[in-house]
Amino acid sequence: MCDACGCDLKPEESHDAKVIEVHQSLLAANTAMAAKNRAHIEAMGAVAINMISSPGSGKTTLLEKTIEALGDSLRIGVIEGDIETERDAERIRAKGVPVIQLTTGGACHLDAAQIHKGLHLLAREDGGDRLDILFIENVGNLVCPATFDLGEHHRMVMVSVPEGPDKPAKYPKAFHSSQLFVISKTDLLPYFDFSVDAAKAEALQLNPAIEVMDLSATSGEGFGQWLDHVRDLCSRG
Repeated sequence: MCDACGCDLKPEESHDAKVIEVHQSLLAANTAMAAKNRAHIEAMGAVAINMISSPGSGKTTLLEKTIEALGDSLRIGVIEGDIETERDAERIRAKGVPVIQLTTGGACHLDAAQIHKGLHLLAREDGGDRLDILFIENVGNLVCPATFDLGEHHRMVMVSVPEGPDKPAKYPKAFHSSQLFVISKTDLLPYFDFSVDAAKAEALQLNPAIEVMDLSATSGEGFGQWLDHVRDLCSRG
């Protein structure tokens, strides 16, 4: 699989060698910075989850509901990634946890250098230097974020019911590189042609080790399983 775009063509078949060399050099630098980030996060006492999805899948709503449910028992911090605006950070800030908004100015993903900066900014926030769990809400995109290690300990990919069940087949790298697949907005299943079983099967065919759960942060259906997952990550941290 191509590291540049996730396609099935081999690099030597689909890319100029010089482009490959530059790309690999950039990835190597990113990987080195990601290792530093991971050590930094562990020194804070935290585990980090990198949240990947298309725009509008419900990542921010899931975070809001998670903070409401676990904010009294876990020290939660959030780094928000978007191309522009502080809107998601404002929503999280209203829940009373430390949050930093990173705007990429057009880039379709966060990288490890941006997270390094975000960690230092987060440490200046009240409670942002000692956490149990750090959520990194990546830029809405199922392609580019899958390539970049940010220093997370756990990666999840989310697909909402309105998007359709074929996303694992269309964006395989996001599923190959994740430990958890969340199907969100299941309260909308009566209104969309979405087979939960088919989406799960395609994801497991790509990555037999991936954990799959379906939930609605709005209705609460399946939400307890997600909360147990977060608690378990923190206990293992």
